Amino acid sequence: MVIKPKVKGFICVNAHPAGCHEYVDQQVSYASECSLNGPKRALIIGSSSGYGLASRIALAMSGGADTIGVHFDRAPSERKTAGAGWYNNQRFERLAKARGLMAESLNVDAFQDDAKAAVIEKIKQTVKAVDLIVYSVAAPRRYVASEDKWYSSVLKPIGRGFKGKTIDTDKGEIKTVELKEADQEEIDATVKVMGGEDWLQWIEALNDADVLADGCKTIAYTYIGDEITWPIYGDATIGQAKKDLDKTVTRINTLLHSNRGRLQTGRSEERSAYIGVLKALVTQSSAAIPVMPLYISLLYKVMKEQGSHEGCIEQILRILTTGLYGDNCQKDSAGRLRVDEHELTEEVQSEVKRRWERISNENLRQLSDFEGYRHDFLKLFGFGFQGIDYEADVEAVPSE
Repeated sequence: MVIKPKVKGFICVNAHPAGCHEYVDQQVSYASECSLNGPKRALIIGSSSGYGLASRIALAMSGGADTIGVHFDRAPSERKTAGAGWYNNQRFERLAKARGLMAESLNVDAFQDDAKAAVIEKIKQTVKAVDLIVYSVAAPRRYVASEDKWYSSVLKPIGRGFKGKTIDTDKGEIKTVELKEADQEEIDATVKVMGGEDWLQWIEALNDADVLADGCKTIAYTYIGDEITWPIYGDATIGQAKKDLDKTVTRINTLLHSNRGRLQTGRSEERSAYIGVLKALVTQSSAAIPVMPLYISLLYKVMKEQGSHEGCIEQILRILTTGLYGDNCQKDSAGRLRVDEHELTEEVQSEVKRRWERISNENLRQLSDFEGYRHDFLKLFGFGFQGIDYEADVEAVPSE
């Protein structure tokens, strides 16, 4: 079949196999030139794309780690392509195994108990125990089997409604978005989906199964942002989920230190669980959040002009080498590892705010990097790469 992007709002419902392979290959090429003195057995929960996939690539290709990846993507059929994450992880496995590394992927719903059981069994069959767990799950809803109930997250402000600018990414036009304030049920549901409960449940399950190595660490990723994004990220339902994540990291640290997670230095003040704060980038989750596509388009333009822009693989390698497995990373008062400092400089934020006030349909492409945003969005699904013939007939189920 000839595969062209089918974009519906903030999601692309298909993916191009060759393009997804190129998406992985480019990150592998970058990571292969870097060195990471890190873990040798890593579990990545949420390895479809974005920061989770970049973590898997960095750990393996820069640090020589054996990896198990957990993702939840549609498998291919003769008539439909797979989800991008299916192609990404298949490609990664092939490249990692070619280097003599163990690489296994499980296509399962990370929220479910049977997924946790399957991963634990895979660990026991392969690496026996893990030195690092990366938690990078971003999902719009979650099924809790013990309650036989679905929870859906919402992107709403708390306490009052919100009205602001955003961009229609299909039409490339500035428009106004209005969001009603969330009620308590919506807040609670968002915390249930996007908070730290499932991360904690993973660590508890792994600990109970005795598959956490001595000195094991874990990290979950988050985004904080600044003034423009605070109505959506701070004073909002997502903000409540992030507060829950902060509480969870304390509980995980207590669990790991009371059991087998104390660092090999033996210093009890050392932490084993971390939250990593990353910069705003185009990911499948950020594309769904009002305000963010326009903010990211402006941010890309400013940071590229100032020479401080980084992509997923650069951000992840920096947080791993300088923070989680180094001592040269900025930490905030809550102990979070921060590699979003270039985004939050006064020089960058003041310029983004200045352009935010001036942006219009007439000057969108002059003041922002909307084309760069859209290009990065399509790359998440394997489209827009040079050197790939998108008119060629390809198999949705690749032979490799």
